[in-house]
Amino acid sequence: MTTSLKALLKELETFGASHDAAHENRASRMLNITHDTGEFLAVIVRTMGARRILEIGTSNGYSTLWLADAAAAHDGLVTTVELSPAKVAMAGANFARVGLQDRVHQIEGDAGDVLAGGADAAFDLVFLDSERTAYLAWLPQIERVLRPGGLIVVDNATSHAQELAPFMQALRCAPGWSTSLVGVGKGQFLATKH
Repeated sequence: MTTSLKALLKELETFGASHDAAHENRASRMLNITHDTGEFLAVIVRTMGARRILEIGTSNGYSTLWLADAAAAHDGLVTTVELSPAKVAMAGANFARVGLQDRVHQIEGDAGDVLAGGADAAFDLVFLDSERTAYLAWLPQIERVLRPGGLIVVDNATSHAQELAPFMQALRCAPGWSTSLVGVGKGQFLATKH
């Protein structure tokens, strides 16, 4: 019997908060998005009709569940990248608990390598919630794998504004991009490719 999505999301919110409070090492923490960020992502995916989503930073799959459930309405698929084998396993179990495993393609590995190997214009939406200081170096590959009219959503845009400033500034100044900073959760930076 599968768990309801709503029940699992609540369970993961509680687990993430208590787990992260007990662990100082960033790599071992869940670092999940906020509930309102999950709602925001789901609305974006449904509104865009996004079918090909790339998420960088799976963790335990909390944000992926929001994306995958919304993408399922359009027969979509979330490709999610995570470096930690333990988190990949945890996320996979969570996807199976709510029957969304067929809506998620998990990749265990380095996001830079995955981006470099990705096809041109392969994704409608790219969600970044990983190593913030790496985003600027990844930007040429992100631009390449995102389709025209596609959207980048970056979490922690206000909570870690200083770390993200070079990346956000690069997109604000780049020709062919429109950007917006939205005060949802820990801040969401949006950039759409013309």
